[in-house]
Amino acid sequence: MTLTLRIDDLTEPALTRLAEEVAFMLTPGDLVTLSGDLGAGKTTVARALIRAAMQDWSLDVPSPTFTLVQTYACSRFEIAHVDLYRTTSADELDELGLDDVLKTGVALIEWPERGDGRLGDVSLAIELHEAVGGNRRSVVLSVPPHAAQRLQRFTDIRAFLQGAGDWAYPTVHMTYLQGDASPRRYARLTASDGRRALLMDSPQQADGPAVQDGLPYSRIAHLAEDVRPFVAIANGLRARGISAPEILVADLDAGLLLIEDFGDAVFGAELKRGAAQLPLWQAATDTLVALRAHPPGPTLTLPDGAPHHLAPLDPRILSIEVSLLLDWFWPAIFGTAASDDVRASFMTAWSPLFATVLAGPSGWLLRDYHSPNLIALGDRPPPRNVGVIDFQDAMTGPPAYDLVSLLQDARVDVSADIEMECLARYLEAVSRLEPNFDAAQFSTAYAVLGAQRTTKILGIFARLAKRDRKRQYLAHMPRLFDYLDRNLQHPELVDLRAWYDEHVPTPVRRRPLTI
Repeated sequence: MTLTLRIDDLTEPALTRLAEEVAFMLTPGDLVTLSGDLGAGKTTVARALIRAAMQDWSLDVPSPTFTLVQTYACSRFEIAHVDLYRTTSADELDELGLDDVLKTGVALIEWPERGDGRLGDVSLAIELHEAVGGNRRSVVLSVPPHAAQRLQRFTDIRAFLQGAGDWAYPTVHMTYLQGDASPRRYARLTASDGRRALLMDSPQQADGPAVQDGLPYSRIAHLAEDVRPFVAIANGLRARGISAPEILVADLDAGLLLIEDFGDAVFGAELKRGAAQLPLWQAATDTLVALRAHPPGPTLTLPDGAPHHLAPLDPRILSIEVSLLLDWFWPAIFGTAASDDVRASFMTAWSPLFATVLAGPSGWLLRDYHSPNLIALGDRPPPRNVGVIDFQDAMTGPPAYDLVSLLQDARVDVSADIEMECLARYLEAVSRLEPNFDAAQFSTAYAVLGAQRTTKILGIFARLAKRDRKRQYLAHMPRLFDYLDRNLQHPELVDLRAWYDEHVPTPVRRRPLTI
């Protein structure tokens, strides 16, 4: 039994906006059908959907009536736009290669009834009807029972945006925005006057399997499971003079936010466009210095008055994170699970280091302060000239964690020269501001947390390659081992360096993973 949603009285701009909302929900493997009489609006929907996916409103989208199929390669997937109006036999479908398209892409099919029932499983059926008067449309969306949750989410997002003031107007274009590896999704809303905002779609996350003491990894590591931490931390950072996104509209229960759009000058993208790296990294270093002067306190407040407690970094979090190396990287490189003796010696090397860094000063620990989450805002004065995003997992802990996240970026090369220049810049600035600042203790914490973070990410990237088949992350492994080598040179890490030299020696670290 299919599930349906009927939407009536749509003008052509509203029909275009509806198509953009559908494009936001699509995933690889979706087969979408468009049916209705001639002139019902199928071509309008198809063109708007493809343009939204391609993020190009002027894109020429010709009708594939004579060619049968036209393909488009967007950043998320390939789209095959198919028109079966002129097919004379359902056998012609075999020549379209839809099975191959649907392995990694999306098929959008007009006149599906001419497929004689041979299209396969339809993910979404869009049926258009001309309303009385001829200038408005009714649309019926139908999905199979297993897609009920997707249809409900589509309905929730549509209702949220319709209640978002000016952003609900149908001429506000909506396009999917490439995000991170998390379950969150983003869309950019662009108004006719050039104003922009971002939709954050972040539904409540279910707990994963128990991994330790009956708790899932997300609970142990204090990972955000809804949008409340993001809102509380964003407001807390903004109150302290840091450019976190302004929350424009929020439905905390639904996990939907409309937030300020900082634009596309993400640090990593800026480097690809030819920007000099040192000034960007210096600006981000200065932002951390400024933030250090305004500690968070243990509790932040949500707009409804509810508290959000920032969890402190603790040994259990640090331990379960470094264990990802043994859980995922070790079997990938050695073909077998790490023994109990290996695990015990691993934690013996780490435990005193964790105790050392956690005994030092504590402050903001944003946790993901690196190039994908930093945006250059050249029209703002320091420290607000760096936009900060993706901080929902923030905690309290050693400030060195965020600096090493920046200066040992997992996704882009940061030379030893730039790292040392920015580290010295930070130490000098904080020493001027804090007469009792212990630069030696900070440098030790920097090396320990650099080794910890790199170890964790080696495990995460191996997991992404193995479990999620995202093998592109393996390209970052050599860079991570270079950073690890830098950290292991610190004299306080001699025992940890000995563990790596024995169990993951240099030849192993340089061996390509073939997951």
